[in-house]
Amino acid sequence: MPAAKTSRTRGPGQKAGLSRESVLDHALTLVDRVGLAALTMRGLGAELGVEAMTVYHYVPTKDALLDGILERAFTLATPDIDTTRPWQESLHDYAHGLYQGLLRHPGVLPLASSRPAATPDMLDRAEDYLRLLVDAGFALGRALHMVNALTVFVIGHATAAAAVRTAAQGASQEPEADAGSTAWVAGLDADRYPLLVEAARTGQGTDDDERFAFAVDSLITGFADRGPA
Repeated sequence: MPAAKTSRTRGPGQKAGLSRESVLDHALTLVDRVGLAALTMRGLGAELGVEAMTVYHYVPTKDALLDGILERAFTLATPDIDTTRPWQESLHDYAHGLYQGLLRHPGVLPLASSRPAATPDMLDRAEDYLRLLVDAGFALGRALHMVNALTVFVIGHATAAAAVRTAAQGASQEPEADAGSTAWVAGLDADRYPLLVEAARTGQGTDDDERFAFAVDSLITGFADRGPA
């Protein structure tokens, strides 16, 4: 009986069932569990059931791994652009998708705020949004300001929201702790700070997601009001 043929599409160092995308998905899961600081090639290899050298075939350096993790978080969270829809709707979906995606993977937030969009997939996505806005009549510089301003706002708001959620989770584990995000208001002088106390008592303006949606809508409306120049 002749020997079984091996796959001709698998190169040296590759493993059946693995791809760059699957390696990055496992890395994202690992970061969610152990944190970014604890991420190593050896640990990722163990997560995948392979030697660390196999991981290097798909992501040749630690920097490439970090860029890939950020790319995966962004591309999984943000929808492909539908050029038949108004640009306002596309930016709205981008902002909300990225926000929820970053909150699902808060471990990547330090990367999102410190590393540029360096991978081809991320650059392709940025090019698509710039093309959408330029085709809608915006000057290239204005379009780039719009995309960058919205992205930075989303990252900043997600970072703050993730920190509040982490603090609330930690507080909920303390028997005598109040996990409410407005618990600090309880000690305020209601005569001196009547509006702050009323807002905390009634919940007005205290919902993070509601605040995020309001700010995104305001930004996009402001972009339109400023015009295309």
